[in-house]
Amino acid sequence: MTNDPRGSGTQSLRRLLIGAPLPTSAHAEERLTNAEALAILSSDALSSVAYATQEIVLVLAMAGAAALHYTLPITGLIVALMLVVAISYRQTIKAYPHGGGSYRVSHDNLGVIPGLCAAASLSIDYTLTVAVSTAAGIAALTSYFPLLDGLREPLCLAAVSLLMLANLRGVRSTARLLSLPTFLFMGTVFTLVVAGLIQWSQGSLTALPLAEQSRLLNSEHGASLAALGPVLLMRAFSSGCAALTGIEAISDSVMAFKPVEWRNARRVLTVMVILLALMFSGISALATELRLVAQDTGPTLLYQLGERIFGNGPLLLLLQLTTLLILLLAANTAFADFPRLAAFLAQDGFMPRQLASLGDRLVFTNGIVLLSSFAAVLLLVFDGSVTRLIALYAVGVFASFTLSQAGMVMHWWRGRSAAEGWRGKALVNGLGCLVTGLVCGVLLFSKFTEGAWLVVLGVPLLVSLFLAIKTHYGRMARRLDLGPLAPLSLPPAPAQGGTPVVVLVGALNHGSADAVCYARSIAGPLVAVHVDLDGSGAEAFRQQWSQRLPQVRLVVLPSPYRSLVDPITSFVHRFEAEHSKDPTSFCTVVLPVYVTRRPWEKLLHNQSALNLRRALRNGGTRVVTTVGFYL
Repeated sequence: MTNDPRGSGTQSLRRLLIGAPLPTSAHAEERLTNAEALAILSSDALSSVAYATQEIVLVLAMAGAAALHYTLPITGLIVALMLVVAISYRQTIKAYPHGGGSYRVSHDNLGVIPGLCAAASLSIDYTLTVAVSTAAGIAALTSYFPLLDGLREPLCLAAVSLLMLANLRGVRSTARLLSLPTFLFMGTVFTLVVAGLIQWSQGSLTALPLAEQSRLLNSEHGASLAALGPVLLMRAFSSGCAALTGIEAISDSVMAFKPVEWRNARRVLTVMVILLALMFSGISALATELRLVAQDTGPTLLYQLGERIFGNGPLLLLLQLTTLLILLLAANTAFADFPRLAAFLAQDGFMPRQLASLGDRLVFTNGIVLLSSFAAVLLLVFDGSVTRLIALYAVGVFASFTLSQAGMVMHWWRGRSAAEGWRGKALVNGLGCLVTGLVCGVLLFSKFTEGAWLVVLGVPLLVSLFLAIKTHYGRMARRLDLGPLAPLSLPPAPAQGGTPVVVLVGALNHGSADAVCYARSIAGPLVAVHVDLDGSGAEAFRQQWSQRLPQVRLVVLPSPYRSLVDPITSFVHRFEAEHSKDPTSFCTVVLPVYVTRRPWEKLLHNQSALNLRRALRNGGTRVVTTVGFYL
């Protein structure tokens, strides 16, 4: 929403950075083609090939060179898991064509608490997606330019800021800006894999000598080796499962596609999983055959492959640059999905309501800024280290996978009388639930002491916060409720004179009714003003007003750009010009405000009255008064 007075320096800077406001009518035009959706919504999953194999190798290397042969079997297990999850989500997309992902499916079919657990898990994982992808992208940059390694944290923060600005500009602007790097990365990686396999089959690509491999392993892990057993293999598997993060993004954002939305979303999901499986398998196969060793602070595994296959030439530079860009774009998947998830939660009363409002560029501005802030904090706390952040990664997303699939099983069971072939569909989702639940358990067991305990602690804390916010809004709704639909009594107007008064009415409740009563008690001419922000509620509000307060004139102002300030200030200036006959006469603007019990509850309200009062006074209105309602 626009909150600054027109012509201000802040407004001019805002327009320069994110562009001019878009009308609500342009929302349908801000849909993605399948190619754009593949770039925007699949970048998280596709980019994971840049570090998923490396994380497997890093863990297996603790047990020595012999353990590295397990890289390919573990990759095969993860690809099989990937296919199971993708098939399950194809069903979810068709069953929930309006999107919502794990939160909506779990909430509707399993209940409030499971739905909030899924939402909390996803919120944590989306934040980690931004942090991990940004850190991995900067690691790719510092692999090619080692002198920049000391600037890792500032570079990470700069990258998050740039992504935030790109997303604040809107969906289509972001798609046009970010599609090319995604397709360049895919083309470069496929070129790498195909060229590597050809060179290997011709014998021109040789493996790393065993002596050199042993030296690198000793420098990274020391002479003592860990035991190669189930625990180490589970740790390697859980680290490689980072390749599955981002698969749910498409089911969260079905409504971002052009019609027919669910059919296009399923097509993009299928293409994404095929591409991901091929790239991931190819990189793991080449890394195994070449006996490469990954180092936490050294060149990335993908860089080593590129150096050996492409040589130190332009293709290697292209690989590193496109890797940097795709990893930064992977964070963009979270920017596409977290604001939508936050909007769903806000609409249900579990997060601050301002998160449900579209900004100037038809994106959820507040959600984008919130995600950027949390990701920046994580990058600072964990020093921009991929390995330290990866320990927290994937637990949340697999927890949400499991809850979503369980919810789909219940969905098919409840609709079994009307759904043809419901048993087969329930079986697919049941298998997905079982497999992802087992993987979630493996992740928790293998990563608990490395940092997964923070996720285990964070989920119930977030759920408690969601419930506290819901309780506040519930108490507020009860306090504001006007009761049965009937005309409201107003105090008599002043016997003589009175001042011209404009009273702003957002919703018809006790708070706004008190403001109207005060306005009536001092008013000569009195007009109530309501701004129709979403373009769909004007007629319903007029009908409610005519039944509650037929004695007060109502003006409904359209706001095609979802601005509250601009329509109000324009109307007030016209009203003042009409009713202020001389410099000694005044018009009064009355604004209802909510007064919360606790300081933190102020964050749950958008403070629009304060912004309006500031704008009106900057515009020359001399009398602006507020009528408080204590919640």
